[in-house]
Amino acid sequence: MIDQSLLDAVKSYSENMTRPISFVLGSGEHEKRGELIDFLTKIAGTTDKINFDADTNDDSLPSPISFAVLSHIDGALVDTGIVFSGIPGGHEFTSLILAILQAGGHTLKLDEGIQSLIKRIQKPLVFQTYVSLSCHSCPEVVQALNQFSLLNDGISNEMIDGALFQEQVEANNIQGVPAVFLNGEPFANGLIDTAKLIEKLQEQFPDLLSEADADAEQLEQQDVTIIGAGPAGVAAAIYTARKGLKVTMVADRIGGQVKDTQDIENLISVPLTTGNELSANFEKHLHEYDITLKEHVSVKEIGETVEENYSIHLNTGETFETRSIILATGAQWRKLGVPGEEENIGKGVAYCAHCDGPFFKGKDISVIGGGNSGIEAALDLAGIVNHVTVLEFADELKADQVLINKAKEQDNIEFITNAATQEIKATDGKVTSIVYQDRSTEEMHERDLSGVFVQIGLMPNTDFVKGFVDLNRFGEIEIDERCRTDRKGIFACGDVTTVPFKQINIAMGEGSKAALSAFEYLVMQ
Repeated sequence: MIDQSLLDAVKSYSENMTRPISFVLGSGEHEKRGELIDFLTKIAGTTDKINFDADTNDDSLPSPISFAVLSHIDGALVDTGIVFSGIPGGHEFTSLILAILQAGGHTLKLDEGIQSLIKRIQKPLVFQTYVSLSCHSCPEVVQALNQFSLLNDGISNEMIDGALFQEQVEANNIQGVPAVFLNGEPFANGLIDTAKLIEKLQEQFPDLLSEADADAEQLEQQDVTIIGAGPAGVAAAIYTARKGLKVTMVADRIGGQVKDTQDIENLISVPLTTGNELSANFEKHLHEYDITLKEHVSVKEIGETVEENYSIHLNTGETFETRSIILATGAQWRKLGVPGEEENIGKGVAYCAHCDGPFFKGKDISVIGGGNSGIEAALDLAGIVNHVTVLEFADELKADQVLINKAKEQDNIEFITNAATQEIKATDGKVTSIVYQDRSTEEMHERDLSGVFVQIGLMPNTDFVKGFVDLNRFGEIEIDERCRTDRKGIFACGDVTTVPFKQINIAMGEGSKAALSAFEYLVMQ
């Protein structure tokens, strides 16, 4: 179940603990209980900072294969609110290690503003997070909620391995993971980062996080504030920091959309990398400079000051002033919103034919959307895959006729109109079929395939600047050749703007250009 290399890693990591922790097991019988006891015994055996006694049980824990992580603080055993139901192997092994380290006193990797905000929550929050041990997205959610539990005695989080608790999965009608329940009610499903978790809490409890921490240290006035940490935002931050400016970056996560990309083969000079690797390199490069990073945080509002500067209002309640702003919030693929989509991103569900098409060589795939982007994607994919089925919701294709004509010349492209996608099915972590309804007859159809490319448009992340800067009819920020918006001192770059071709290389160049323009503006003030 757990090999020696992992145990050696636990032993090495435990050196960072400043206090002991204990595992406490639930009571009762279960066919997997012996395996869990062996798992916990081996982990505890790596260091005297981790304690485990299989004969000491806690009747309050939800099942015989549930265990809690407790901290030893000032001689007392303290409940952290962290519970694992199942054996956290696979991708969740990292969640367990982080829970051990953080319960053992290691520094939490959360922005100070978020920590202050979570500590101020007065209502009890009981989270249950259903996961699959093979899910790449689940650990990020589990780890965020575990940190919330460590910060506030009124918050708890239980990781539940759905494979071992099928009755609960069926009873809760769970069709994808991660599936988060709060106080017994559905709360979030699919890939969701810390910033989005905070936003959803604010939506559900409008008065929950309304007050700022009056004792919190306020950030001094900044020269440049970059909003967004995708390729454009990272490039902008590095370029401005190299000019010696006071720079703050605000972002829900470093990497943006890139972090969700499986393999990247078109980043110039790098034949192959992954979204996670590139995002990690972004973060490493950012730390080479004096940049204030406010990760997992979002901007709620931008205001003006009497000094003709701008005020940045964060979802944590913090506010600070800045002389200039670079908007690099990117765009998100417009999603179908059907079962099987979110949880199969990177496992057969894709949004970029240029990036992911080569991974479906010789296979049958579907393109959802009969507009220009959908037909262009179908044409790109036709030379790679075995067969392309284009599904269009309307009763006719919406693409330019010249594109439709070219697509109809291809023997391996098929068109189905009046098709409403209902579900994307997967087996063993790979997409296997798509279910759609014929809107004219209401008849349901299922087609076997290996990939689904969703091409129903992009949505620029501009909700928070609507009415503040000029947007075009697609919601993109209008900029000139120097990345300037219609407002003095406000610049924009990357996928959130009117610049064509939404690609990593282009976004990096635009971010660099916006940074140089911002520097020029500040120097001339």
